[in-house]
Amino acid sequence: MKVAARSAGEIAMAVRSRSATATQVVSLTLDRIEAVNPAINAFVDIFKARAMSAAEDVDARIAKGENLPLAGVPVALKDNMCLGPDLHAPGDTRGYGGRTTCASRILENYRSPFTATAAQRLIEAGAVIVGKTNLDEFAMGSSTEWSIFGPTRNPWDTERVAGGSSGGSAAAVAAGLVPLALGSDTGGSIRQPASHCGVVGVKPTYGRVSRYGLAAFASSLDQIGPMGATVADAALALEVLCGHDPLDSTSAPRAVPAWSAELGRPVEALRLGVPKQARGAGVQPEVTAALDRAVEALRGAGGKFVEVDLPLTDEGIAAYYIIAPAEASSNLARFDGVRYGRRAALGPGEGLFELYCKSRGEGFGDEVRRRIMLGTHVLSAGYHDAYYTTAQKVRRRVLDDFSRAFAACDVIVMPAAPGPAFGIGEKLNDPLAMYLEDVFTVGVNLAGLPGVTVPAGFVSEAGRDLPVGVQIIAPAFEEGVMLRAAAMLERALALPRRNPVIS
Repeated sequence: MKVAARSAGEIAMAVRSRSATATQVVSLTLDRIEAVNPAINAFVDIFKARAMSAAEDVDARIAKGENLPLAGVPVALKDNMCLGPDLHAPGDTRGYGGRTTCASRILENYRSPFTATAAQRLIEAGAVIVGKTNLDEFAMGSSTEWSIFGPTRNPWDTERVAGGSSGGSAAAVAAGLVPLALGSDTGGSIRQPASHCGVVGVKPTYGRVSRYGLAAFASSLDQIGPMGATVADAALALEVLCGHDPLDSTSAPRAVPAWSAELGRPVEALRLGVPKQARGAGVQPEVTAALDRAVEALRGAGGKFVEVDLPLTDEGIAAYYIIAPAEASSNLARFDGVRYGRRAALGPGEGLFELYCKSRGEGFGDEVRRRIMLGTHVLSAGYHDAYYTTAQKVRRRVLDDFSRAFAACDVIVMPAAPGPAFGIGEKLNDPLAMYLEDVFTVGVNLAGLPGVTVPAGFVSEAGRDLPVGVQIIAPAFEEGVMLRAAAMLERALALPRRNPVIS
């Protein structure tokens, strides 16, 4: 079995039918990761021995007659999701032995005593977690360059970024290292790197997937979601991930439909809302052309074009970069060098205040410090109403804009990013340019809506073919319509399967 050419669904079917074993699949996967990962730096931890042990457990469960939807499927986790020692059988203390670092020096040696619900559900479904992937520190970034492990490189051009903050997961799927990976999306951190790497990335409705065990960046915005090579794989993983979790107070008590079984059924008379702002200033012509191709493909499949208006698109990104840092400054206050994480050495006469300052100064990188300071400022006395309260009012109006748009359409189609992947280092010292990478994605998080990025072709730049994607957005808890529309687009575009040539 050539794992890199197989989808998650095909692998699971092969393992369930015993035409392949989970141990064979995982062994081949680990070999490919070892060969390819040095060129792209997608993985920061690889669980060789433990993954093989987990694969043996899956084969034993199959032999007992268990029906596992993700039997033997290798999966990667973004390294802001906890993996503890309680992953398989009750009382199993072998654990993965992996760290949960958030790509930050302050957590570089942290090992979690518990497991994220999303990871646990994957394991219960028969998936095998083979490693942790790179990210921007504490998921704060749009390029996966702000990491203590160094940047992740785009498999289509290793001199370009993979996007962020879930760039490691996107690159791992694009390079064929794993068929599925998990990312987290606070302002586009699944959908934007999916566009840059040419994979499918799903940001579910807020509350669809438990956040228990996800290191918090901005608690009212964060959401875990899957990344895969196809819409079918992403839908299959999403079914496993979703469902109420009593360990997460924001988890929605909603039924989980069989989305993957409905993908072949088109949405009748699909109304496609394309915002006026989707072709605005700052959007590269190649992205506009990809959007036009996607809309025409959906129209050819029976969809109807409707122009909608999202007038607060620009204001939404301004509101996001007030609300998200404000929540980050609160969430990251727990990392102080006292209970866990990096503890700085103190000199003679230094006390608790110096411990806080030194530990956080040594532990946090430049972008995290920038956002903590910004968040602390907008929450401070005299500025709270002017900035934070105003941003929350804008957030409400962003949701109202989406609600009005959905009165006229079933789904909204727009770019996932204003351009293809940019060069490593190109925007690192220009925070405003980096933040504008999220102009089309942050509104979805502010409104708590689901969104999916679907590959929409390639553009040529500097002699290299670079992928671009389009984003499909649906009303809250309407993942079924969104995924069916995404599958319609995937079929209508009928893009040939291409694999990057990694130098």
